[in-house]
Amino acid sequence: MRKVLLIEDEANIAEALRFILSRDGWEVSVVSDGARALAEVERLRPDLVILDSMLPGMSGLEILTALRADAANATLPILMLTAKGQLRDREAAERAGVSAFMSKPFDNSEIRAKVRDLLGA
Repeated sequence: MRKVLLIEDEANIAEALRFILSRDGWEVSVVSDGARALAEVERLRPDLVILDSMLPGMSGLEILTALRADAANATLPILMLTAKGQLRDREAAERAGVSAFMSKPFDNSEIRAKVRDLLGA
């Protein structure tokens, strides 16, 4: 089973995404604290990371930058999911190496399709 690590601090969004993706057959783990995110990536070795931009402890952009600086995560698909959809946020994420960017609120079928696309499923 393919593993998705969801880094999201809003419990209702995390639960909705876990439900949507689990129903499609993905094994979904959730971490809600940005400061713990890097350790969880190391521990779980997910096939995909879904990353919120605004997190306690460490921002999504800081996590993305740290992940891309580690050769082991250079090609890890990372989907940034954020309520901050401004162009400058998108450009900063793209410069840091994000694989895809999606704004909240999201459409369930759109996020499922994006996850399948990023994982080649």
